[in-house]
Amino acid sequence: MAKQHFFFKLIPPRATFPYDITEAEQRLMDEHSRYFEEQFAAGRLLLYGPVLATGGAFGLAILEVDDEADARRFGEADPSVKGGLNRFEFCPMRVSGARGKTS
Repeated sequence: MAKQHFFFKLIPPRATFPYDITEAEQRLMDEHSRYFEEQFAAGRLLLYGPVLATGGAFGLAILEVDDEADARRFGEADPSVKGGLNRFEFCPMRVSGARGKTS
């Protein structure tokens, strides 16, 4: 079965995050970064990174996974979510164009 794509948004605990991050939060975010690097290397992420929006920063990723349940498991396994720091939301996405996209 073909992989499906999802827009994934990581929602921080407050609008001023990451500018006022605590040491404990930084440790969770370090774990989050390692998790995303591993998932990227495994081919489950097309891209990811922080969005520095004027209303508050948030994380963005484009997932390439089996299905919606897989996308949910991806978010639930994020150490920053498991640690109670961040929340997430996601929605299906159709990738119309991407560098290296063959279909």
